Amino acid sequence: MNELELKYGCNPNQKPAKVFVEAGELPFEVLNGRPGYINLLDALNGWQLVRELREATNLPAAASFKHVSPAGAATGLPLDDVLRKIYFVGDAELSPQANAYIRARGADRMSSYGDFAILSDECDEPTAKYLKREVSDGIIAPAYSPKALEILKSKRGGNYLILKMNPDYEPPTVETKKIFGVTFEQLRNDIKISEDCLADVPTKNKNFTPEAKRDLLTALITLKYTQSNSVCYAKGGQAIGIGAGQQSRVHCTRLAGNKADYWFLRQCPKVLELPFKKGVKRPDRDNAIDVYLGGETFADSWENLFTVKPAPLTDDEKISWLKNLRGVSLASDAFFPFGDNIERAHKSGVEFIAQTGGSIRDDNVIETCDKYNIAMAFTHIRLFHH
Repeated sequence: MNELELKYGCNPNQKPAKVFVEAGELPFEVLNGRPGYINLLDALNGWQLVRELREATNLPAAASFKHVSPAGAATGLPLDDVLRKIYFVGDAELSPQANAYIRARGADRMSSYGDFAILSDECDEPTAKYLKREVSDGIIAPAYSPKALEILKSKRGGNYLILKMNPDYEPPTVETKKIFGVTFEQLRNDIKISEDCLADVPTKNKNFTPEAKRDLLTALITLKYTQSNSVCYAKGGQAIGIGAGQQSRVHCTRLAGNKADYWFLRQCPKVLELPFKKGVKRPDRDNAIDVYLGGETFADSWENLFTVKPAPLTDDEKISWLKNLRGVSLASDAFFPFGDNIERAHKSGVEFIAQTGGSIRDDNVIETCDKYNIAMAFTHIRLFHH
């Protein structure tokens, strides 16, 4: 099949809508449901991300996409007991592919609500079981086990969108798109991200641990498919904070840093012990935790969530807990123009940085890194994505 009619375009009034290829067949198959325009933008951008992350790390990879940017991306490293708790996994038996998706979705559960799930490897039963209970619009994977497919087909009243990607598909080297009747053409961004990107280290600290290299590759590959301007904080083989689509780079750094802080604050014992009533739904827990971490006052309906009203998490308690966040990696899709980005990154435990380099203020950025003993590499690669 070389053409597929869609429900509608970006918005319901944009009909008719379709996708097609000029030669050959579409690289994916619809196994269930009916795709929309944005579904496929998420699926195809996300597939490129997880395929490259799989190749770079030799680990199963996953991404959680919303509105053509990843809310999270991760590799399939095992989850410790704390991560199992904050990701609402419990003692369920998990596979590496399930670990990857749970990490990707768990990085920013608020943003991942209603996501498109992207898997690098076969969707197996543990992954499908976890996904079935979460609010999600669809999934793309290169294969599905029979049991996983059965589970997913029962989701959303039988209408859950399931796409099977051809893992051998390679797109043309030149890509085009039309905007307002004008056709744009460019060479596809096929640049390969590997440890070679981390070879130029202008800072005094030149030591990148193996874990830091893995995390920087994770962050850089994530940024390659994130709407620019963008930065990504990573730790433990997963993104923990993504700032996408901001006009100011320091705003990206702040946005992503705040998300990384929230990810770590969710692991604070006081947050882990919040007295939720039995039966409170996961999205309601996510919303309540977000309100709690933001220091907002709970509405009068708080008693519907908690057995007792929780004591607030004070600013001093937050600062004290965040001092434990260390070994974080940060990547940027272009150069840092000012040292203020480094100052903000340091507050979220960043010890390793990869950025393009080439700013007229590189000396100031390097000096700020040296101030905090941060190891920084110049990749000489810009990763704008629009």
